[in-house]
Formats: sequence, C-alpha cells, structure tokens
Amino acid sequence: METNYLTDLMLPLALGIIMLGMGLSLVPFDFKRVVLYPKAAALGFVNQIIVLPVVGFLLVWLFGIQNLYLAVGIMVLAACPGGPTSNLISHISKGDTALSISLTAVSSLVAVITIPLIINFSLSYFLQQGEYVPLPVLDTVLRLTMITLIPVSIGMSIRAKARKFADKMDKPVKIVSGILLFLIIFAAINTNRDIFVSSFRDIGPVALALNAVMLSIGYLTARFFRLNLAQSVTISVESGIQNGTLGIMIASTLLHNDVMAISPAIYSLIMFMTAGIIIAWMNLGYGRVKLLLQEQKVRKD
Repeated sequence: METNYLTDLMLPLALGIIMLGMGLSLVPFDFKRVVLYPKAAALGFVNQIIVLPVVGFLLVWLFGIQNLYLAVGIMVLAACPGGPTSNLISHISKGDTALSISLTAVSSLVAVITIPLIINFSLSYFLQQGEYVPLPVLDTVLRLTMITLIPVSIGMSIRAKARKFADKMDKPVKIVSGILLFLIIFAAINTNRDIFVSSFRDIGPVALALNAVMLSIGYLTARFFRLNLAQSVTISVESGIQNGTLGIMIASTLLHNDVMAISPAIYSLIMFMTAGIIIAWMNLGYGRVKLLLQEQKVRKD
C-alpha cells in the first residue's frame, strides 16, 4: 500500500473480483426472499446497518483508543456489512445459506449510501478539523458502486445467461477471492509492520470485543424472535463477520490512510479465528446434535 499502483489499482481490482464472485452465486430471487421471510431478513439487516456501527462506536469510546486513526479504522470496518466471506462461513457452519446470501445482497446495496455517512461522522468526531478530508458523499457512492455493485451485477448477468459456466467458475473464483483476501490483509499489515505490534495491543481487544459482541447479539436476538438454529447461526455470522476487504480498501484508497487500514486488517484476522469456533461448534458440538434432532423431528412430522 505504499504506492498508488497498489492502492488505486490493485485493491479496487481485487475487491471487484471478490464481488464478481459473489454475483456469480446470486439470482434475482435472492432479493425477493427478503420480502418472503421478513422477520429474519429485517433482524439481520438492522444488526448490520444500525447495531454494528453503534456497538463499534461505544466500544471505541469505552476502550479509549489513543491512536484516533485506529479508532476511525474500527468505525470504517463497522460501516462495512458482511460480504462473500460471511456467506461461505454461514454455509460451512450449517447455517441458512440462502438467508445469508440475501442479507449480503441487500445490505451491499444499502451500504453504498450508509458507508460515507458513518465514516464522515467518525472522522468529524474523532479527529480535529484539518486532520482529515471528508469523503464526498456522491463521489464515494459512485466509486463504491463501481467497485462493488457493478461487479455483482456483472456476475448475476453471467449466471442468468450461462448458469453452467457460473457454476463451473464458482469454486475457482472463491479460491481466487480467498487468496486475494489474504494478500490484501498481508499488504495492510506489511505496509505498517513497524507499528503493527503496538497497534494490535491497542486494537486487538476492541476488535475481539466487537466481533464477540456482534456474534452474540446476532445469535441471541435471533433466538429471542424464535428463528430456527440454522437461521440464528446465519444472523450471528452476518452480524459478526464483516467485509474487512472493503474496509481496508476504503481506508487505503478513499481515505488515503494506511494506519486506518490496520484496524479492519486486525479484525479480519480475529474474525477468522472466531469463525473457526462457530464452524467447530456447528459441525462437531452442540449445534450438530441440535440440527440432527431438528431433522428427525421434521421427518416425523
């Protein structure tokens, strides 16, 4: 991220490929499903778009982060709802994959508008005037649309016209997306490797708390509203697994601040560890037993 070549070209291109891969798995019905299952969709949407930024702000305030650029970085991450990674984790965790995809699709549309609003509020709150340049809302919306929504639309168009090709490309694109995600996180860390260790001490507890709190809020609210286990796991994952790739890109490319990019990079590392716990819980522990019991009940009914 030390050169314009990386920040202005490679990061947006990598994110565009990742979003294209998401589009290859989407169909128009994924958006209609939100209307057909309003309770689960509304809960996941509120957690992602409203609760997440509020919790992120409160945790930054409670932990009293000294480096205010890192504090803004947490808010940049909190402004970015779940992306393709949350869909994959939800699927592996025996969650409701269709619900996960629908939530990601709809939240991605809305986030294009909410991201600049949340980030500009965070910049003005944490930094002094003259220490930052506000994001131009319209320009940011257009750039985010170019980088996220247009690749998704292209992917959906490919799937609509050549479904077999889209299915064939789904796995390779996901592998490429995973590699690109790793490289983006590595680049964010490597660019600021001198301050990464100290940053991890400051941001690590906040990132872990944000991740754990949102995973818990997602699961507990879903159970409170009597959603089934698979839906509850998906709401939990969608609430706590954020689009760190988008956060890193925004910090480095739109805000031109590599220090801010450290926060979503650290969060991404932590969320993969907690995601492993969820996957193990659902495939090997209590979750697996619960799902088997539910399947047996459905067969009897």
